[in-house]
Amino acid sequence: MASTSTTEMDEVDDAGRERPRRHVLLALVVAVLSAGVWVLVRGHLIDDAFITLAYARNLAFHGHWGLIELGTSNTATSPLSVLVLAALTLVVRDAVLAAAILFVLCQVVIAVGLARLGDRAGLPRWFSPLAVALLTVNPLLISSIGLEVEFGVAALVCLLVFSAERRPVLVGVAAGVLVLIRVDLVLIALVVILLRARFWAGLGKTVPAALVVALPWFVFSWLALGSAVPDTLIIKTLQKSWGVFGFSNGPVLYEGVFPWATWLSFLPAALGAVAFVCWLPTLVRRGPAAAALLPFAALVPAGAVHYLAYSRLHVPPYHWYYGPSIAVTTIFFAAAVAAVAGRAPAAALWTVGAPAVLSAVGLVGVSAAFYAWGGLPRPFAPIMSNHTTTAQYERIGPALGRLVGSSTVRSGGEIGVLAYSCGCSIVDLFDDRGAVGPAIAQREATMGSLGRMLVDWNFHNFDYDVAPVKPEYALTPTPVGAPAPANVVAKWRIASPWAGDQELYLVRADGG
Repeated sequence: MASTSTTEMDEVDDAGRERPRRHVLLALVVAVLSAGVWVLVRGHLIDDAFITLAYARNLAFHGHWGLIELGTSNTATSPLSVLVLAALTLVVRDAVLAAAILFVLCQVVIAVGLARLGDRAGLPRWFSPLAVALLTVNPLLISSIGLEVEFGVAALVCLLVFSAERRPVLVGVAAGVLVLIRVDLVLIALVVILLRARFWAGLGKTVPAALVVALPWFVFSWLALGSAVPDTLIIKTLQKSWGVFGFSNGPVLYEGVFPWATWLSFLPAALGAVAFVCWLPTLVRRGPAAAALLPFAALVPAGAVHYLAYSRLHVPPYHWYYGPSIAVTTIFFAAAVAAVAGRAPAAALWTVGAPAVLSAVGLVGVSAAFYAWGGLPRPFAPIMSNHTTTAQYERIGPALGRLVGSSTVRSGGEIGVLAYSCGCSIVDLFDDRGAVGPAIAQREATMGSLGRMLVDWNFHNFDYDVAPVKPEYALTPTPVGAPAPANVVAKWRIASPWAGDQELYLVRADGG
């Protein structure tokens, strides 16, 4: 008896020592591969990614919270992304390199965190690599690299780990971090916390920890920046939709322009939702895979809540808004495949387990092949809504800066890459605080009494006396073949699969 007990203890000790080594190896492999992914995607980072990078660079080098140096603005949707990128930029002296480092770190956190969850749930060791691969090659998520989607997924995985391990203080810390990454991620945090078994246990520690992490920033933002929640809350909800397409039916719009990318982006989420519906009855029957998926049980409901909330807000279908819902349901899909393959009875292994694994691996292979189709590096992200390539905007930016000098120029609808590269004052609602005041009034006119009260509270310290900027120049994108505007100073030919061929004119806005 004593001998058997000693042998079992030795096996447990060996497993305990082997697991950290395996996780370190996983982290190293994921870091190297993720660095390679960044090299491929750097050339097609979307325009909005450079809004965050411009904020981070200004904060790092000038101690200034704003898209440009002209004045303070509060349109960085992810304040924690800006703060972390600014800290990294101080060290490496380049905001784009800082974004690469953050991306790799997030990938490593996701991989190791999912490995810990998988070990705890008794899933096969390949669960974490499969989940990371599905997330990494997803066309929509690839198209969102450089934004805060990856950061949010990493924080969510930490929340799942701490929740499964019943560490209430760290659950609160992770929840607070999620809210600072994007305020709407509070919905996902709440669902994950509330769907735990005995969710109330530890809330007395979780809630204060979350408040300690998140509240100081929102108080600072409210007092110093004029609004607790970024001004994009007003800007995006004012836009409402693109024609007949809003967030709820946005995938239909993208499917019409990028059919393969859209199907490959949303298919893992659909499979995750189907797997969740199929899994629920096993909780009653206590099938082999039932317990294995409990640490991931909240993911599909959390994704559904996030999707429904955005649909209710009536915001435009910016593709990265779908990122959280796709990511969480994809992780559940990977966990379900691993649970079925690793815990299925022998009789069902080849009829259920093997097809499940082959479908997931096949999805990874097809998505990777689709990304590489046509050659690498790609000029455009698989899904995008910009008017031209990042590379062309990076060429136009310095020329624009030389032309306008110290004058201001109104953007042509896209401001990120040009603001980052031109060294000039390019303005629109994202950095012209004087134009935000009228936008607030316009939004309040369409709201009920409760909505107006919340908006008034959020902008209680907003300075409505700041006058809108009156730029000397303006950028005007015009379809090729259309008459040129008056007072043209320069023009550039631009094109994208989304917007087609256009001429981007720089014109004098004052008629001079």
